[in-house]
Amino acid sequence: MKLLSLRLKNTFLGALALPILLTACNVSTPFQLSENYKYDYQQVEGDPLKAKIYTLKNGLKVYMSVYKDAPRIQTYIAVKAGGKYDPVEATGLAHYLEHMMFKGTDEFGTMNYAEEKVLLDSIERMFEHYRTLEDPKERKEYYTLIDEVSNQASKLAIANEYDKMVSGIGATGTNAYTTTDRTVYINDIPSTSLEKWLKIEGERFSMIVNRLFHTELEAVYEEKNRSLDADGWKVYAATLETMFPTHKYGQQTVIGTIDHLKNPSITEIRKYFDQYYRPNNVAICLSGDLDPDQTIDLIEKYFGNWEAKPLEEYTYQEEAPIKEVVEREVFGPDAANVTVNFRFPGEASNSRDFLKMKLCDMILSNSKAGLIDLNLKQKQEVVSAGCYPMIMNDYTVHSFYATPKEGQTLEEARDLLLGQIELLKQGAFEDWLIDAVINDFKKSQIQQFESNSARASMFVSAFTNDIPWKDYVNDLEEMRTITKEELVAFANAQYAKNYSVIYKRVGEDPNARKIEKPEITKVDLNRGVTSTFSQVLDTLQSKKLEPVFLAYDKVIQEEKMNKGVLVRYKQNEENDLFKLYYLLDVGSNTNPTLSMAVEYLKFLGTDKMSSEQIQKEFYKLGCDFGVNVSSDQVYVYLQGLDENMEPALTLFEELLANAQPDKEALSLMVANKLKMREDLKKNKRAILMQGLRNYGLYGADSPLRNDLSNQELQEVAANSLVQMIQGLTKMEHRVLYYGPRASSKAIAVLNELHTLPETLTAIPEEKKFEMKDAVEPKVYWTDYDMVQAEILFLAKSDKYTPKREAVARLYNEYFGGGMGSIVFQEMREAQGLAYSVYSMYAQGSKEGKSDYVFAYVGTQADKLEESLKGMKKLLTDMPLDEKSFENAKKSMLSKMESKRITKASVLFDYERTLKKGLNHDIRKDVYEAIQNMTLEDVKTFQEEFVKGQNYTLCVVGDKEKLDFEVLSQYGKVQELSLEDLFGFESPERVEKEL
Repeated sequence: MKLLSLRLKNTFLGALALPILLTACNVSTPFQLSENYKYDYQQVEGDPLKAKIYTLKNGLKVYMSVYKDAPRIQTYIAVKAGGKYDPVEATGLAHYLEHMMFKGTDEFGTMNYAEEKVLLDSIERMFEHYRTLEDPKERKEYYTLIDEVSNQASKLAIANEYDKMVSGIGATGTNAYTTTDRTVYINDIPSTSLEKWLKIEGERFSMIVNRLFHTELEAVYEEKNRSLDADGWKVYAATLETMFPTHKYGQQTVIGTIDHLKNPSITEIRKYFDQYYRPNNVAICLSGDLDPDQTIDLIEKYFGNWEAKPLEEYTYQEEAPIKEVVEREVFGPDAANVTVNFRFPGEASNSRDFLKMKLCDMILSNSKAGLIDLNLKQKQEVVSAGCYPMIMNDYTVHSFYATPKEGQTLEEARDLLLGQIELLKQGAFEDWLIDAVINDFKKSQIQQFESNSARASMFVSAFTNDIPWKDYVNDLEEMRTITKEELVAFANAQYAKNYSVIYKRVGEDPNARKIEKPEITKVDLNRGVTSTFSQVLDTLQSKKLEPVFLAYDKVIQEEKMNKGVLVRYKQNEENDLFKLYYLLDVGSNTNPTLSMAVEYLKFLGTDKMSSEQIQKEFYKLGCDFGVNVSSDQVYVYLQGLDENMEPALTLFEELLANAQPDKEALSLMVANKLKMREDLKKNKRAILMQGLRNYGLYGADSPLRNDLSNQELQEVAANSLVQMIQGLTKMEHRVLYYGPRASSKAIAVLNELHTLPETLTAIPEEKKFEMKDAVEPKVYWTDYDMVQAEILFLAKSDKYTPKREAVARLYNEYFGGGMGSIVFQEMREAQGLAYSVYSMYAQGSKEGKSDYVFAYVGTQADKLEESLKGMKKLLTDMPLDEKSFENAKKSMLSKMESKRITKASVLFDYERTLKKGLNHDIRKDVYEAIQNMTLEDVKTFQEEFVKGQNYTLCVVGDKEKLDFEVLSQYGKVQELSLEDLFGFESPERVEKEL
């Protein structure tokens, strides 16, 4: 099948066509007739997914794979219609239609469709007229009329009824995405809710009703503005523009142009739906705990009458060859980087050249032993570098990226990337690397099969690319036939002066634009109302699942190895992969140098092997290692193919015990770390979610600031770091093992190979950080060049107690969770104030830690006043609606009844439980408590822990766009510098001090 290494190759825009390697498949058996059943299906002999592929009479494709890890089903409904299908004069239709598919039909989402339709038809005509207006004053006055009629129509709408229905049946992950080639709708549902889900979706795809259009248009505006604020998006757009001077991939964006978003056409959206949302252009892709025979019968019941329609074949003119280097600059506040792009056939070609490109990609960058990995990352020639295929149907872009070191130009970083491609063209890689890449694919294959999402995603990819399943699962055998000589010849032919370079420079964007907000009157939500369709849905009978809670003493074995070290064991009964962890209860809070030490490890060798040789050897074995540090824990891990566990563990133990200091590697690491610190201060998400969030909760003495200063960083000695690494397994620790071996055999391997001292060193006492009680409301803000403003509301609460678990979780589900929550409905649906908005009561992760209240709003700067007012009001006076509460409660119970904690997750769930001072699965307590809870309980909780708090506001935005008079209404306003937030001083300051 399509190829994916263990590392997460970026296919961009959330495209879920995650390729994967399958074992060889032989003869396709088309259209077998299942025994005692009336539907024909296709299967491929040797397919590890054992997929069944049906085609209904109306052309609807159905892909199914049975995987019973939990009583749930991952669902994707894929439509072969993405941004490239948008007409040139009305871009953004596919994406906007995706949003409108959540608004309901004539059966749900409405209280009286006959009356509502009169108003909706008027709104549609008004928008068509609005598109013809050019005078700004006239447009503004006319939009006021649209707003007025829209408000009238909203009185007949039931906002978010789709989301309430699917959450009510226990769905999670409800979402959708639109790419250049496809639109895909996502739900993960309990297996017992399959019929209810099919009934909802069958109705949903039967027609489009553009209700609550103008508030959703505001959400799309916000999404557009977010993209204008994202430097990564600018690089992506420039990449497509330079790669595709004529193809729609480069000539129009999925989200649409600003001009088209300002002049939307409901009529064109309806036409788009009627043209492409047809059963012969759609596939239902399912994987999970299902019975194929029963499932296809239900799909026929709810989708069989969906009318097919002839489809116009999508055609495009092939791009002319790129014959010279194309260069482009983009500007923004994020750290500088460079991207080099080459164009190749798309996934739909399913060609040998496509496979060669994928193989070249892995030889260049596989996270361990690729040319870029060893020559640039391991040698620290740049701060970061890599490559990935940006896979689309018609073409693939092979993108290479690098972030330069301090003092290094983007052009120099570019040349380093091109140098690795030249090595590929020279065949300057070892012969074993191709086989090792295939080992990597094998490991990835096994891991992907453990995911229903990945399984169903494969179906989406095969369907939307028109690749027969028998061809989709046969790629590995062909890839095995590609020789090194053939690959080198391919690289020489394809990687020439036929690329584009995108230089992302730090600076003000000369092309910066934004969409201005229109005036919108808050619409009615009719929160407590339900449609007849929803009421009928509730009457459908479905088998009740019984929750399964973990009895830790039954699912986890506790053994002792040498020196009395505790081993927690769970057997992997599914495949031949192992995971081994050494856990220490000490982290960066207690010793901030630990983070530096574990980072240093990957650049070190032993007295017998260089760091490069070690990386190569692990890759040959199909294993990988790492050391991670959190605030209160270190864990050293080794994972991979069980057949190679002994040699991998031997090598790993040798590295931990005998790592040799390398002063040059340390010097390079420190220089790059200083550069990364400067780059971090250019990242708005890091500024908000790390810097401001920590400062807002802890003040100046925060865990984030508990780090080595730049000067201390430069003074750390290589020997001291190596001693710290070598001391990890000499301290008190425990071992977690998940793998196919019996416990006795796993313990025997550990006793033989895990080196321990005579006496283990005690863990030092943890340094703890306390959240600050806000004596008065405060507003902390940091300047950043951006269109939007992003805001956090923060308030410390009481110490964590298990007694609040149930009501806190129920409060979160009702108030601030998904698209059916109070916060989402009020802020986005009713007023269009934000694209992203949510709130939660965050419980402490361990015994003794404080809980806190957290709310986020990302909005246009010119909506700051309304957004702050809206969120503060919700936190203060939470709307009470019995119907919404019952739906939230039902949703939570349904999710808990179908959730299963399995595999290695069992071990880590137990670890989290112990950190909270518990020894049993608290989900059992939560499940039992929620059943008897009322809206009054949630109200009481909100009044005690949320309402009336002295909230600290944290704001990141452009000082020229923020309204400080508005901000001052929420507390004393204080600007925080980047040094205030992150604590480390700039390299220039260190030099002066030295």
